[in-house]
Amino acid sequence: MQSELASRQVINAAAHYRINHADLTLVLALVRGRTLAKAAELLKVDVSTVFRSVRRMEKAMGTALFDKSRAGYVPTSAALVLAQQAESAENALALAQLSLEQGRHIVSGTVRLTCTEAVLQSLLLPALSRFMPDYPGLKLELDTSSSFANLSRRDADIALRLTHAPPEHLVGTRLGTVSYRVCSSDAYARRCGDLALGDMDWIAPDDFLPDHPTVTWRRQHLPKVNLAYRCSSMLAVAQLVRAGMGVAALPDFMLGDGDVHSLSEAIEGHDTGLWLLTRPDCRALRSVSALFRELSQAIEL
Repeated sequence: MQSELASRQVINAAAHYRINHADLTLVLALVRGRTLAKAAELLKVDVSTVFRSVRRMEKAMGTALFDKSRAGYVPTSAALVLAQQAESAENALALAQLSLEQGRHIVSGTVRLTCTEAVLQSLLLPALSRFMPDYPGLKLELDTSSSFANLSRRDADIALRLTHAPPEHLVGTRLGTVSYRVCSSDAYARRCGDLALGDMDWIAPDDFLPDHPTVTWRRQHLPKVNLAYRCSSMLAVAQLVRAGMGVAALPDFMLGDGDVHSLSEAIEGHDTGLWLLTRPDCRALRSVSALFRELSQAIEL
């Protein structure tokens, strides 16, 4: 009975307490600093002020915000929630100040983008490095997968995909055409000498990518090769090729490092389109449209 009464008192106290900006700033400083001294340094006040302020908040709210230990002040779940809100407020103020200084509206928000590991490494990252510094308010969540289900389930806002026929419920633009070539490292090519392609050790995607253009081509033209290594992604295939483990058909955008060279011309009839796609309901979002526009201009094949 007493415990229930105490719980109701805590709930009532928290409900009647009104958090202000100074409270959020205090909690965030102590979450970041972990000690009274560090929080005081961040806030530019003395240690006793931080101590009294925390005690006042905890008493008024009826709940502990920090647990004291040898490691310092350890935030409780309540403090972490307040710190998260404080960071959001801090970011909003920073963007408002930036907008005021630059005299224009700053694109902000979080965009979820999905692509394969190979596309991320070879195409997306070089593009992002060129324009993302101009968008300090834009946050990206990157997911590496090979499925369109991400957009269909609304798990992502933009997809960068290699495909011949993107799903009809998505909208976007074709950025170019990707060709594939049989490749090896210089060291492996020297070891093989004049050995025919069909007699070399092959590295290929596994059953996770059964319809990949390189798999289709190899089954048609070199059905009896020795599949020495099978990988779950084209990035892994390329890494094994660079390590001198064998040969593989790779997309031409992965051949720019110099340690891999082509053993064949582009494989005919197995080109793939590179598509930048989004859902129709995302096109009106300023953050999505800005990223979509920049990517369509920055990605180079």
